[in-house]
Amino acid sequence: MCDFVQIFVSDDDALLEVAKQLSPGLAARHIVLAHSTVAPHSMCAAAEIVERRGARFIEAPFTGSKEAAEKGELVYYVAGDEAALREARPVLEASGKEVLEIGEVGQATAIKVATNMVTAASIQSAAEALALVRAAGLPLEKFAVAMQRNASNSATLSMKLPKMIEGNFERHFSVQHMLKDMQIASRLGLSHHLEFGVSAAARDRLLEQMQRGHGDDDYSAVVRKYFPDVPSASHEEANLELFETRAPAVPPTAPVDVDVLKEDQPSDVTKIIPEGVEPTPEGVTEALAPPSPIVSTELKEQPTDQGNGEAAPVETASTLSPKPLEEEEAPQHRGFFSRLLRREGNY
Repeated sequence: MCDFVQIFVSDDDALLEVAKQLSPGLAARHIVLAHSTVAPHSMCAAAEIVERRGARFIEAPFTGSKEAAEKGELVYYVAGDEAALREARPVLEASGKEVLEIGEVGQATAIKVATNMVTAASIQSAAEALALVRAAGLPLEKFAVAMQRNASNSATLSMKLPKMIEGNFERHFSVQHMLKDMQIASRLGLSHHLEFGVSAAARDRLLEQMQRGHGDDDYSAVVRKYFPDVPSASHEEANLELFETRAPAVPPTAPVDVDVLKEDQPSDVTKIIPEGVEPTPEGVTEALAPPSPIVSTELKEQPTDQGNGEAAPVETASTLSPKPLEEEEAPQHRGFFSRLLRREGNY
């Protein structure tokens, strides 16, 4: 039903998946426009999927916020076949004020990522500057006024600074999407043996906000690092476990089947009883103690022989220590703590 298909999705995998699903229905009359900010090689892969069907492909990432899109003020960076670009221009101009032709497919994406590197760095610098101004005991509004008369001011800062001061992080371009773009920038830099220190710093601050549950907030939320009193998103507390390990609840004590307990528990097993568990006689502690990652079980170098040439199994090792002990990763240290604890006057 359509001659033009525009794809607005958030990442590389989504773009490639949509291109694959479109592929069976594509014909020579179709022009597919991809607007995602992804790695250049992903854009080239999407173009290959489309062009195998005889359709034409235009790379068209854009710059502009949600409000710019509503007002038809986006700026598109485009690459692809010149004839296809001429045909698609009216479609792009319906939502954009300018269409900049860049070159071959993959190069428009490189331009988009480069511009976002400057944008992310600008907001990160503004967040640090606001922290300095407050530390100096000055009203933050003074900094905003000063920037309006400064040669380094930009449309981005004019829009974002007042909202950062207010603590208003209503999404226009999200933390998770800017983080994705900075990760693309970092990978591109590594592939060309380039060090991007400023972009790496911006990426790390965005990652902090993502981990704190602010991925859907506007990317200007990086200022939260320096203003802990800024009101948190309603879902921040729900994600607190990303940073603080809460003590596991101790399950109620299960009844003990004494028939299961073995009186001939191997005497060469050293056990560490978790704090808060009362020791009980005849090895019952082992059965009552709840599983805990802090409990470890060590074997002496010569396990008890059961008489059949096999070492006596230690049933508590897998129950009390769900994660393999470090000595499995370093065999040369096996038995060290057992020998230490067997020495006279052990403690």
